[in-house]
Amino acid sequence: MPVISFASSKGGAGKTTSAIVLASELAEGTDVVLIDADPARRLTRWSKLAPPPKRVHVVTSGGERAVQDEIAAARRRASFVLIDLEGAASRLNSFAICESDLVIVPTGDEQQDADEAIETLAQIAMEGRARRRDIAAAVLFTRTNAAVKSKLEKHINGELRAAVRTFGTELNRRTAFSSLHNAGGGLRQLNPADVSGIEKAITNAEAFTAEVVDMLEETRHAAIA
Repeated sequence: MPVISFASSKGGAGKTTSAIVLASELAEGTDVVLIDADPARRLTRWSKLAPPPKRVHVVTSGGERAVQDEIAAARRRASFVLIDLEGAASRLNSFAICESDLVIVPTGDEQQDADEAIETLAQIAMEGRARRRDIAAAVLFTRTNAAVKSKLEKHINGELRAAVRTFGTELNRRTAFSSLHNAGGGLRQLNPADVSGIEKAITNAEAFTAEVVDMLEETRHAAIA
């Protein structure tokens, strides 16, 4: 069963939001385990605000000594395992990344974010060399403007896309995404009377999820070849 980690050496990059969005969409068709391996415990907090979407199960990690066993147990329980990692280099991150079929690196359209994304990708590559295997990784642009980007944002976005593997889909800055941390649940559980733009956020989330599935399939075929 695929293991997907969300990694960034910079706080506030969108790891937790991206993990919640992906888990909620995948759970429309299958079981998903979310492992909260970030000491900030944002996933755990989200799961207590309201019942998570059906078929989403949240596990609060017991730390670096437990995470590999937690991943193994999650693999037996669900079709997809998603891990929200802490925003710093650590042994726990190393263990989880080495177990991953795909590492998603969220970033914004800002130079500091782009620099941190490149640093995180370098760390993932180092883990792969140590384990003598390629660990698939890709940058996901988050919190981006859905309409018009500034010239600087376009430049940073384009430079990073030219340099590393990226998702075509961006998780735009939307009220519905940020509201997940206040209301709990998934996008489809939000109240349209309280939150605007839910349908557009769902469409955005569906495109991201479809690309993740395609990327996993591409990685699987490459491994077989």
